This record gives sequence, C-alpha cells and structure tokens, in this order.
Amino acid sequence: MNWTALPVPPALLGESPFWHPDEAALYWCDIPGRALHRWVPATAAHTQWALDSEPGSCAPLPGGDLLLACRDGLFRFHPPGGERRCLARPPYDPARERFNDGKADPQGRFWVGTIYEPRTPPDAALYRWAGGRLERMVGDITVSNGLAFSPDGRTMYRSDTTAHCVYALDFDGNDGSLSRQRVFAEFPVKQPDQNLSAYGGRPDGAAVDAEGAYWCAMFEGQRLLRFAPDGRLLQELPLPVRCPTMPCFGGPDLCTLFVTTARHNRSADELAAQPLAGAVLSCRVDVPGLPVHFARV
Repeated sequence: MNWTALPVPPALLGESPFWHPDEAALYWCDIPGRALHRWVPATAAHTQWALDSEPGSCAPLPGGDLLLACRDGLFRFHPPGGERRCLARPPYDPARERFNDGKADPQGRFWVGTIYEPRTPPDAALYRWAGGRLERMVGDITVSNGLAFSPDGRTMYRSDTTAHCVYALDFDGNDGSLSRQRVFAEFPVKQPDQNLSAYGGRPDGAAVDAEGAYWCAMFEGQRLLRFAPDGRLLQELPLPVRCPTMPCFGGPDLCTLFVTTARHNRSADELAAQPLAGAVLSCRVDVPGLPVHFARV
C-alpha cells in the first residue's frame, strides 16, 4: 500500500476519525492533546479546536453540530463558535475513567465505551445514549474499543483492547438491544520479555466496509487487519508506524482509507525511526466503506 500523511501537525493520540458527507471533510480527535481536528481535502484547510477535556470520540449530528464524548461527559459541540453544551455528566469517576471509542448506530443511538485507566479490575463499560438517557449496556471491560456495525445493521462489533479480543453481538435496530455475544477474533497477549517486532498488537479502533469486512487497527502491531464477516482473516496491511488507532473510509466514493495513529508515550528511538507517528495516514482501496451514521440527541 502507498500510504501518505495529511499535511497537518501530528496528534499525540489520534482517534475517532469519520468522514462528514455534507462537508466533504475528515474529523478526528487528539485525546491527550485535548483537541478536535477537521481537514477539508478540496481546499487543504485544517481547523483545530482546543477542548477543556480529553475527547474520546465524536459523531456528526444533523444540522452541522457534533456529539463529543469527553472525560467530563457527553456534549453537543457547535463548530462555528466552538461551544460545548453538556448533554450528560459522566457515569463514572473521571479521575480513574473516561469515555473512549464511540459511534452512532443506523438509528442514531450513540454507543460509547470507557477506558478504566488503572486497568484492573475491568470496571469499564459500554453505554448507549438514546432519548436523552445514558444507559449501561455491557460491563466487565478494561478498554472499550472497536465499535462498528455490519451493513445490514444486525451485527455490532466491539473489542476490549487489553483482553486482545474482538466480539460480535446480535443487534436489534428496533429497540437497540444486544444479544448472543461471541468471540469474533482474539490475539496473543504480549509477553513481558517479547520484542515489539514479534508482537502482533492488540485490537483498537475499527470500521466496516461495503462487503461487511471488519477492518481493525492493531495498536503496537504496525498493521491493519481485514476480517470477513465469519471471522476469517482476509488481508493484512503493514503500516509505517507502530501504533495505528482507528481506520475510517472517506472521500466522495468512500474508497479512501484514513488511519489515525499515536506518538504519545512512545520511545525517542521509535519516534526517530517512524517520523509519521501521530499522523493521519491515507491510501486508496478497492472496496468502499460504509457512510458514517449520524447521531441524534
């Protein structure tokens, strides 16, 4: 693959990219950088908004606003003026936990997981925002990630990064319920003395394409993996950086694959060897992705 980097400053920890079809623009978050970014390819315009708290994920809302999941709660964000309006306070202790990966389902419910920063016990969870109410849907998670939906909207995918596992669940679009959770893919845990070059990474953010294939960023694995809906590994895409965080599809035909990456807490030697760490990478693919789902508040 021929990867190129967007000509913008690198993020500390880029996350939650999505292609906004109404604006023909790419949005993404920088979590420890406490910033939201937008890139418009047609004009090469880059906009950055400083935020009061770490943004874990974002989703478009009808009318031009965004839904932001930050450490200090869920917010409606108005890009022209940069204002945040609180929709829900965090259902956790923000000194130990924060919102992380989040996406809207086809009906506009916003699903967002958390990361439990001490890592043990597995006190993180997956929440659903719908009808002005935040409800805890899945527990016993350490780092909630990998949210995506199948093209027919009947399967939800999620991962627990620390557990090195991706799950598939039956999803009922009518009432937003989940059932029949099963392991979709699992990966060997890094051993204490294992060199990173021999480690395949752990599942981070994800996206689904028009054929129903699940694309997974393997953090510290320097690769993207593409899985068939039945869990078969279809493709491995090597990357020029150690820590990809999430893929998404964009461009007018949804055949541009964007990947956010991280440089936060990486060694000086690694950053010197991988100058694109923290960049948003892109390449062209043959199978288009699915359009982003708009959230509703």
